Amino acid sequence: MAPIAVGDVLPDGTLSCFDAEDKLQQVSIHSLAAGKKVVIFGVPGAFTPTCSLKHVPGFIEKAGELKSKGVDEIICISVNDPFVMKAWAKTYPENKDVKFLADGSATYTHALGLELDLGEKGLGTRSRRFALLVEDLKVKAANVESGGEFTVSSADDILKAL
Repeated sequence: MAPIAVGDVLPDGTLSCFDAEDKLQQVSIHSLAAGKKVVIFGVPGAFTPTCSLKHVPGFIEKAGELKSKGVDEIICISVNDPFVMKAWAKTYPENKDVKFLADGSATYTHALGLELDLGEKGLGTRSRRFALLVEDLKVKAANVESGGEFTVSSADDILKAL
C-alpha cells in the first residue's frame, strides 16, 4: 500500500488512550479530526531516544505556536500499548496539548501505509517517523522520514506548512 500523501483523505481508525479519569478509552481518529485542523505525528517507539528527546518535546514546546495558527489537535501515535503510552506521556509533566494515542497492533499505522519492519532489531512492526497536517480529514502536508532520520517531521517543519 502506498503511504498516505498530500490530497488523500485521512482513513478512520480506532486508537487507545487513557482519559483524565484514568479509564481506558477507544478513540476514533475521525472523531478527533473531522471539521478541524490537526497535526498527527508518528514515532517508531515510546521511550526511544529521538522520539523522547527531540520529536515529542518539539511538539510540546511549539504547541502554542501551532494553536495560534489554527491547529485544534496535536496527536502523537506510536505502535505501543496504551499502558506504555500513558507512562510515556507522564514523563512530560509540562504537556497540556499533545494527545498520546496507542496503536498497539499497528492496525492504523498499516492503514496509513507507514509501517516499518524492525523485526531484525527485535522491535517488530513499528511506525515510520512522520508528521501530517490534516484539515477536515484532508492531508495538506505529509512529512515522512526515510529510515531512522529526523529531518522533515518536526514541529518546526509543520509550522512551515501552516
